[in-house]
Amino acid sequence: MALSVKQMATIVTAFGVASFILGVIAENKKPAAGNAIISKGSVICQYPSDPTVLLGYLSVAFLFASAVVGYLSLFYPYKGKSVPQGVLFRSGSFMVFFNIALLTTGLAAAFLLWPTITEQLHWSQNVHRNPSYDCPTAKTGLLGGGAFLSLDSSLFWLIALMLAGNVREDFFDDGNDGDKDELDKVSSADYVVQM
Repeated sequence: MALSVKQMATIVTAFGVASFILGVIAENKKPAAGNAIISKGSVICQYPSDPTVLLGYLSVAFLFASAVVGYLSLFYPYKGKSVPQGVLFRSGSFMVFFNIALLTTGLAAAFLLWPTITEQLHWSQNVHRNPSYDCPTAKTGLLGGGAFLSLDSSLFWLIALMLAGNVREDFFDDGNDGDKDELDKVSSADYVVQM
């Protein structure tokens, strides 16, 4: 089944929006603190049941799905015609947005994973010897920030996809038909001389 640019863009957008929504819900459902139960010189933290950790991990999963599909959509051979990666990376604007998409994906993953893992650790390590321990939860705002970065990441993948489409059109309008045999006939020495 051949996919079109619109279908790939729709998949990237859907995964990015799902990651955003799940991250925002995780931020809103996160409790402010747990209940401290003092027992024989130690504190046992009891946290209310909430879906923060599950939603955080789902948000990260959709972020990675959006990034993987976004990355693959850039190099996918639409209509059976592929463009060499070197041609795509010669475009300055494509290169800039490709790197921004990678950066925002990494930042979004960090902002989503940090509080999710911290919250999970608070739940699993809930007995503390310090009687003044106040049973905190993960830092507020990181999940929401990660959710917005996740949405930004999918938007940057879409911009990179549009720029790749422009490069692809220019490549094929210059008389390159995408025929692999024609590309193989050009030797590396010819390529160096042309530069």
